[in-house]
Amino acid sequence: MAKKSASASKHSHQSGISQYYGKLVFGPEQQSKYLSKSAVQAINEAVTLGKTISRSMADEVARGMMEWSLDLGVTHYTHWFQPLRGTTAEKHDSFFEPTGQDTGIEVFSGKALVQQEPDASSFPSGGIRNTFEARGYTAWDPSSPAFIMPKAGAMTLCIPTIFVSYTGEALDYKAPLLKSIAFLKKSATEICQYFDPKVTTCSVSLGIEQEYFLVDASHFNARPDLMFAGRTIIGNSPAKGQQLEDHYFGSIPNRVLSFMADFEVKAHELGIPLRTRHNEVAPAQFECAPQYEDMNLAVDHNSLLMDLMHSVADDHELRVLFHEKPYKGINGSGKHNNWSIITDTGVNLLAPGSTPESNLQFLTFFVNTIKAVHDHRDLLRASIATAGNDHRLGANEAPPAIMSVFVGDTLEHVLNGFASNTKNNASGRAGSIQIPTIPEILLDNTDRNRTSPFAFTGNKFEFRAVGSSDNCASSMVVLNTIVGDQLVKFKSEVEAGLNANKGAKVEDVISDILRRYIKDTQRILFGGNGYGEEWKQEAKKRGLSNITTTPEALQAYVSKESADLFVRNGIFSHKELEARTEIRYETYVLRLQIEGRILNEMVNSYVLPSAINYQKRLADSVATLNSIGVSNEAGKTQRVIIEQLGDFINRLYTLNEAMTAERAKANNLEHADEKALAYCNKVKPMFDEIRECCDEIERIVDDAEWNLPKYRELLNLA
Repeated sequence: MAKKSASASKHSHQSGISQYYGKLVFGPEQQSKYLSKSAVQAINEAVTLGKTISRSMADEVARGMMEWSLDLGVTHYTHWFQPLRGTTAEKHDSFFEPTGQDTGIEVFSGKALVQQEPDASSFPSGGIRNTFEARGYTAWDPSSPAFIMPKAGAMTLCIPTIFVSYTGEALDYKAPLLKSIAFLKKSATEICQYFDPKVTTCSVSLGIEQEYFLVDASHFNARPDLMFAGRTIIGNSPAKGQQLEDHYFGSIPNRVLSFMADFEVKAHELGIPLRTRHNEVAPAQFECAPQYEDMNLAVDHNSLLMDLMHSVADDHELRVLFHEKPYKGINGSGKHNNWSIITDTGVNLLAPGSTPESNLQFLTFFVNTIKAVHDHRDLLRASIATAGNDHRLGANEAPPAIMSVFVGDTLEHVLNGFASNTKNNASGRAGSIQIPTIPEILLDNTDRNRTSPFAFTGNKFEFRAVGSSDNCASSMVVLNTIVGDQLVKFKSEVEAGLNANKGAKVEDVISDILRRYIKDTQRILFGGNGYGEEWKQEAKKRGLSNITTTPEALQAYVSKESADLFVRNGIFSHKELEARTEIRYETYVLRLQIEGRILNEMVNSYVLPSAINYQKRLADSVATLNSIGVSNEAGKTQRVIIEQLGDFINRLYTLNEAMTAERAKANNLEHADEKALAYCNKVKPMFDEIRECCDEIERIVDDAEWNLPKYRELLNLA
């Protein structure tokens, strides 16, 4: 039976989420209670203006942060960061310092707040750090408020930080994300000056929809593949999967709703603005989504949310699966990134308004974003390349690996009209659904296209191709950088046009450039079925890449064009870019190495013994029939099954040995990219062949002989 959460019962009778939202966050409200006005101002200026907080002011912030924490029962603090390994990291230290044999005090200094020294050699570095060189630094990020994480009866103050090497290179997701955000804000603000001089800065907004699966803990613990690979490497499809489409938006199972309610309460206490929860398409698949936030905070909150969901699931004897494709034959999971840019005057630069055809500011940012995706589409594809996402991209539930942009019929009509300098009316229209008592509805300017990897959805772009287990910083660093770089190029063209024609109006110069961009990027626009084979053929004609594997996709990171892009704009150094690409290759190989070892173990320890035991039972049955003089016809079915099992056993053993040998060859390759390609092209295809044999054996053998939970158990959360 699932355990009941203390948090859920504590808040079940309160009037609303607002009563406890952010209670465990050292945000503006708590800062005003525990800090002086000058300290609060110093934090605000660091966040909004990028000013450095002095060491003396850091001491005051640290004291106030500690007092707040102690009042809530905290004993330890940690620098909370996101190294390049897919999970968060933390090392806990206590506030306590002894002053004698039986006395002590709580102390927390500005130095301890601002920086610490985790062992940099023990985290992925892509060769930046040697194993004998340990020093690295975590540095406080004031733009992401500290929070208190209650877990297993302990209360820990978590301070969001970046993580860099002793020589200054970024070793985490956050540092380059902050650089890319600052770059895009500056580029966007300069373009806004053409339209509204009152705009002094912009913010980058992000909303991250998180899909996930749940599985009973006992079933999870009985599946080595789920435990160590996050997906079922073998498993026969159940009789009922998602064929009836009866799970999507269905009634949430009681056990799941209890889990959701618990993690939502804890998330709200931590200032994560969760708003939506629902069943997803596949059985045992669900989704949660927050309201939009500043991008840095949104990425931090998504990483924190994943940690939180794992923790709360334990209380309910459940396990959360964030793998992009945990089950064969049913939908996988993604992480939709809803991205937009907001001015400090409150204008969403991607909001078309009622007349987008005459909204030149909207068209400027809209078209430049499309141009950025068009020019750097392979790099954007590389940003979401992982071993897990390779299983999902292009399947029936996910965008294809072909990078395209969906804008909808109305806005595509607007773009075409603008490019040809003809007027098109694109305002929303009232529609009637012809049912008494139902009011008219205002139809949006765009429909939604769930098959598009990069879709405009009303007042934002939704990057739908990000994998559910991935840290969103990877894709957002690329998106911010390519759009920021495009805006810089656009500004340069505008200034050149104005200088070439002193009497020209800025609006006319901008319009001429946008018309050219629209014509140049037509091939990236696609509003049809991205799942169809027809689109693959059409995309090939248009010159769009269909990069289906991670090793192939990652090559875009180390191209001269990409290196120039990142280095020119101060996002990565050459060394950092090479190191990160190396880490991504290494991670890909390690994932497949683990899967290969697990598959080998499951074949030898589970599948073959089950098949042989059942084969023996059938043979004993035939022998018994023969011993009592029954005709051979009576044992005909048993003999057929015995022969079938014999064929599968022999084939499975041979394939498993061949796969092991192929893995050994790949492991002996020196370079990470060569090793990744070998695993992708030589080893991984053998996984599918082995699985086919295993799944046929599962289909044939008696349940009593099959020692693994089947899909029908794994997908049932009743």
